[in-house]
Parts: sequence; C-alpha cells; structure tokens
Amino acid sequence: MLNNKKIILGITGSIAAYKAAALLRLLIRDGAEAQVVMTPAAKEFIAPLSLSTLSRKAVVSEFFAGKDGTWNSHVDLGLWADAMLIAPATASTIGKMANGIADNMLVTTYLSCKAPVLLAPAMDLDMYAHPATQSNLQRIRSYGNIIIEPASGELASGLVGKGRMEEPEAIIAALKNHFAMRSALHGRKILVTAGPTFERIDPVRFVGNFSSGKMGFAIAEGCAERGAEVTLIAGPVSLRTSHPQIRRIDVESAREMHAAAMESFPSSDAAILCAAVADFRPATIAEEKIKREDSSEMILHLTPNPDIAASIGALKRSGQIVAGFALETSDGIAHASAKLKRKNFDFIALNPANELDAGFGVDTNRITIIDSNGICRAFPLKSKQEAAADIINELITRLP
Repeated sequence: MLNNKKIILGITGSIAAYKAAALLRLLIRDGAEAQVVMTPAAKEFIAPLSLSTLSRKAVVSEFFAGKDGTWNSHVDLGLWADAMLIAPATASTIGKMANGIADNMLVTTYLSCKAPVLLAPAMDLDMYAHPATQSNLQRIRSYGNIIIEPASGELASGLVGKGRMEEPEAIIAALKNHFAMRSALHGRKILVTAGPTFERIDPVRFVGNFSSGKMGFAIAEGCAERGAEVTLIAGPVSLRTSHPQIRRIDVESAREMHAAAMESFPSSDAAILCAAVADFRPATIAEEKIKREDSSEMILHLTPNPDIAASIGALKRSGQIVAGFALETSDGIAHASAKLKRKNFDFIALNPANELDAGFGVDTNRITIIDSNGICRAFPLKSKQEAAADIINELITRLP
C-alpha cells in the first residue's frame, strides 16, 4: 500500500519525536518516499541528521535554506505529496492547524497540502482532555483531517492517561488502511442525492425545508475520494463541489430530482439517498405573484410528489445497493426500520431532527445505521465528514 507513495512526515516539538526515527524507517522499508518537515522545537528532541540519513533527503525546517536567496517551497511540497503524516502532533501545532496560524514551515505546508492529512497527537493527559484541545481536534476533523487517536499509558510527566502517541507500527497500519480505503470504490458508480427540493407556489414563493445539503455533499466527496465515479443530484443549496470525479446535476423540484435519479440509477452500483425531498407540492402554480391584498387568507391545495426512494427501491436489481436516510423526531428506530422495509433499502441512516447539534444546517451529526436484518449500530456525535465515512464504510462492506 505504501510502495512509491510520497509522504510528508511532519515532526513537532514533543518528547515522542524520538519515535519519528522508527516511523520513518518503517515508511522507507515499505517503499515510500518520505520528506521530513520539522518545527524548530522538534530539533530539540531529535537531530535532523538522523532523519535525513534515514530518508536520504535533506530535512526541511526553515523557510529559507540559506542566505543566498534559496528557499523551501511549501506549495511544491503540498503538491508533491500523496499524504501528509504529522507524528507527533503537539497541542500547539494542532491549535495552529485548526486556526490557520502559518508561522512555521510545517503549518504552511499543511495549509498548502492537496493530499489527505493524518496526525497522531502526543501530549500530557490534561492537555489532551482540555476543552481547547478537543475543540481544535473537532475543527480539524471537520476539515477532513484524520486523527490517529493517542493511546492510554504512562506519559513523560509520570502520569498515566490518554495522550501517548500511538506506536509507529499502529500509525503505519492506519496510513495503509487509509490508502486501502481510498481505492475501495475504484471503478464503482455511486448515485447520491442531497439537499432540499423547492416546490413553487408562485414565481417568488415555494414550499421547502431546512436541509443544507451538507451531509449529502460530504458523502459524495467521500465516495469520490475513495475512487468512485459519483453522480450528485443536488437540490437548491449554496454548497460547491471540488472533486473531479463528481458529476453534479442541479435540480429544484422533487419531480426534477426524480427524473434525474431514474435516469442515473440503472447504470449505478449503489445509491445513497440523502436528499430531504418534499413529499407534497402545490396542485397549481400561480403564474403571477399572489398579492396579499387579494385575499384574507391563502389556502394551498397540495398533491403528492413522486417517491424517489420507493421508485429506486423497486428498480433495484441484484448486486445494487441502496441506502437511505430517516430524519425523525420520535420513535426513530421504529420509524426508520419501517421505512427501510417499505423502500426496499439495504440499510438506512437514522438521525435526529430535534437535536441542536445534529440534523439540518449544522456541521455535525449523530447517526444510527440500521440494516435489513434489524441490526442497529449507533455512532457518537461526529462531523458530517466522519459520519459520511461511517456510511461509506457500511456501503463498501455490502458491495459485491
């Protein structure tokens, strides 16, 4: 998995920096090409000469290589790498990464890096548990960075608790797993629906909901990052897509989304239906703006929209996987399980509509995955990118 991979190894000022030599040795052994980038404080814990000997490359630490005008380009490094691994990552560096404080070569390289970033925190237990550190970790997770959780054990302070950097072998295993997962959907075609639908009342008003599309877009990006060709059918949202393997189709109404989904699904290996589709639409659309003065009240006559999930579930053939979402305010497991059977899903992600940190409009979600055998797996509150990864992992296990 690491053969010919280009890895930036970032090392920060922690006593755990001594493990970086073993980590670098394992990278080279497995065929990777490694470029070490150190913070100035890291050089107090491990000598650059040891690292340059192992990597066969000069260690990068300062912006300027000498007094002759030569300099180290963080932009070139960020474009060169297949992954950036920061181990150990101190509380200080994590804080700088979370807030974009680019005052050293390592953080500027991180901010320029186009490749995935993994980091292995290392610090004393109270520093790790501090709300500021946990908030910074949550923020960099929301950027799509991968945290290799520290272990519990004896720390440099003599205390025992969580904060000890994972051992080099475990970090290498996490890096290999990352590359394995990134190629797990190579050649697969995945259909994703996202966002709300708007059903017009007149030229300026509509019936809709509060969906932001963030969950569906995170799923689309996550599938594309793992090698899939993604068709993303998006309702009216302000979000952008960046991955070249995402083909985006923008729609407004449920009928438009239904037509696009019916066209795309037959050639897809799987569909993840995340859109919050309006169940009903106005029976008639006024050609002119309805004036308040024309009536003392407005009465809307609504008619059902086509059921996209049921249509896809009925169309599903052997080998195709279909997953859906259930946004519920009460009796979530029962309602989601019933929906799973009714729509012929392979699994469904239940999330709460009445929690401030989950559901519509926020950057986090709390999901429970329920499969067709009735097995439920509840996940803690996570960023929507992390929740998307859990859903994609479930999909991968089910694809033939």
